[in-house]
Amino acid sequence: MKKQTVSSLLAKKQQGEKIATITAYDASFAAIFDSADIDMILIGDSLGNVLQGHKNTIPVTVDDIAYHTSCVVRGTDRPLIVADLPFMSYSSPEQAYENAAKLMRAGANMVKFEGGKWLAETVSALVERAVPVCGHLGLTPQAVNVLGGFKVQGREDAAAEQMLADAIALEAAGIQLLVIECVPADLGKRIAQALSIPVIGIGAGVDTDGQILVMHDALGITQGRVPKFSKNFLAHSDSLLGASELYVNQVRSGEFPSDEHSF
Repeated sequence: MKKQTVSSLLAKKQQGEKIATITAYDASFAAIFDSADIDMILIGDSLGNVLQGHKNTIPVTVDDIAYHTSCVVRGTDRPLIVADLPFMSYSSPEQAYENAAKLMRAGANMVKFEGGKWLAETVSALVERAVPVCGHLGLTPQAVNVLGGFKVQGREDAAAEQMLADAIALEAAGIQLLVIECVPADLGKRIAQALSIPVIGIGAGVDTDGQILVMHDALGITQGRVPKFSKNFLAHSDSLLGASELYVNQVRSGEFPSDEHSF
């Protein structure tokens, strides 16, 4: 199996093939997901919650992400590797250059950050400097204190139109992937149809170009409240590899997410 690239994922969208994505933070789990034919792995700042025990992602540092990225890279051959730029690590283009370089040197194929069209200049500058960029709209966990908690975004018409405008602006600036989180399914569909790049959903309905879950949610090891959009695939399998393959297969077939996992 060939290494996934931004070009191969774009081809999947153009051919109507769903993209299966999951988070990982170490070589062992990353190797399992690689064996399950996952398309993309995100080293998410969700590690602040699921590994470090924080209430949100804000305490996560670039060094944290770089360390876990290097671990994941050593456990994989095929998936595209995307690394999060954490809270306040890209507040200026110059800061984004330095921190993106650190993550790319750790082995990432792409960096991801949260925010709308205000990031267009930074996106363009990174792409010019050979750093592929993934955007993230909707529920952006780094902005939890501004949003007032972990809430579905884009329910009101004005908010939905703004999100769509941000997505279009980010694509024009040069992002090659977009993650949208916790938005109504019809808005997820609108954004995926409006963009030529792949749009990966998490709690954004079945009509996005692919899905992503935090691995702890997908394997039923989340502590505390389980998000509505998640599914425990290990409950329907007898092994970690089997659960991972089931997730990949249900994403690709469109069986996941169902209405019960959507807003």
